[in-house]
Amino acid sequence: MSGHNKWSKIKRQKEKTDGQKSKIFGKMVKMISVVAKKANGNLSSPELKAAIEKAKSMNVPNDIIERAVKKSSEAKEMELVVYEAYGPGGCAIIIEALTDSKNRTTQEIKLILTKKGFALAGIGSVAWAFTHNKGEEWLPISTMPLSDEDGEKLSDLVEELEENDDVQDVYTNAE
Repeated sequence: MSGHNKWSKIKRQKEKTDGQKSKIFGKMVKMISVVAKKANGNLSSPELKAAIEKAKSMNVPNDIIERAVKKSSEAKEMELVVYEAYGPGGCAIIIEALTDSKNRTTQEIKLILTKKGFALAGIGSVAWAFTHNKGEEWLPISTMPLSDEDGEKLSDLVEELEENDDVQDVYTNAE
């Protein structure tokens, strides 16, 4: 029975968990880099402290956090971009991305939405359904009930969007 030894099983499990950690660490490093660049590497900045605490809560090692802060002074300019779209059943979707190439990220998000049968909406066409305080999450003002089928489509869409390296968060007003 080839392929059924203990090491093969452990190796596959380790690859899966390492991939998940890598994705989380990458997003946290990008976030820290942007905040550190704004704060000019000042570790006493409240925004940078909050970003570091969030990374630590996600179990990002200290040496990775320190490297991200140091590299922020040398790195390309990163910017936060917000995209809006309507998803399955007409639910509102807000996609926050952190990127060094706005055009590339826009095209990647358009491609994902198009594959699923949706498109980007105009600026402000979805934002009315949410409230947003600087540095915090988008909270839906009103929620929208979805059928089971639409709920499944939405979860597939959100999952694929979050797999993109530049996408930081995806918010919907679906129940």
